[in-house]
Amino acid sequence: MQTRAQRPYQPSGSGRTLDVRLQETKRVTADDPDTVGDAYTYIALDRSSKLVVAWHLGKRDMPNTARFTLKVRQATSRQRFQISSDDWEAYEWAIEAGLADRADYARIVKVANPGRVEAVLGNPDLGKTETTFVERFNGTFRQWCKRYTRKTYSFSKKWEMLEAALALEIVHYNFCRIHRTLRVTPAMAARVTDHVWSLTELLENACL
Repeated sequence: MQTRAQRPYQPSGSGRTLDVRLQETKRVTADDPDTVGDAYTYIALDRSSKLVVAWHLGKRDMPNTARFTLKVRQATSRQRFQISSDDWEAYEWAIEAGLADRADYARIVKVANPGRVEAVLGNPDLGKTETTFVERFNGTFRQWCKRYTRKTYSFSKKWEMLEAALALEIVHYNFCRIHRTLRVTPAMAARVTDHVWSLTELLENACL
C-alpha cells in the first residue's frame, strides 16, 4: 500500500495505497465545523489489481488519519502486505497502532529529487516502495471528477455532496470501468466479482 499527502487539488499513489488530496478553501473561522474548509481524500489502492480498497474524506490531521487506517484494516485480511506512503507524520502512528499485525511499512521522504526511502515498520521491501500508482490514479481521477480539478467553478460547496460524488466515482471505478492495462475492472482483478457491473446493477446494490 502507499500513502502520500497532497497539496491543494493534487492527488497521489500505488501498491495497496493510502492517498491524500486537498480541496483548498478560504475564510474559515474557528467557529466553523469540521465539514467547512480544506478536505483531504485518503485513498488505499491495491498495487496489483488497482482496486481502491478504502477511502476517507476528512481533515489532514491525526484523528482522520486514524479513521482512514481503521477503514483499511476493516477492508483487508490478516495476510501480510506492504504499505508505501509519503512522509506525512500521522501515518507512522496510525499504521503502527492499527495495522502493525499485518503490514510492513516504508515511506518516501521527498526532500530532494529523487526522494529518500525509509523503512518504518516491519520488514518492507524498499525496492518496491513507491507512490507512483496512486499518484497516477489521482491524476486520472481529477479528470473524471471535476470537483477535484484545479481552478474550477465545479468545486464542492457542500461536504455531503463531495462525499456522495466521491463514493459514486470510486465504486464506478472499482466495478464498472475496465482498466486499460488490466483489461478487466479492478474488482474483477481482485476477484471481488466475476463480471463488469452495469450502472443499473451498481445502483441496485447501493440501495440494499
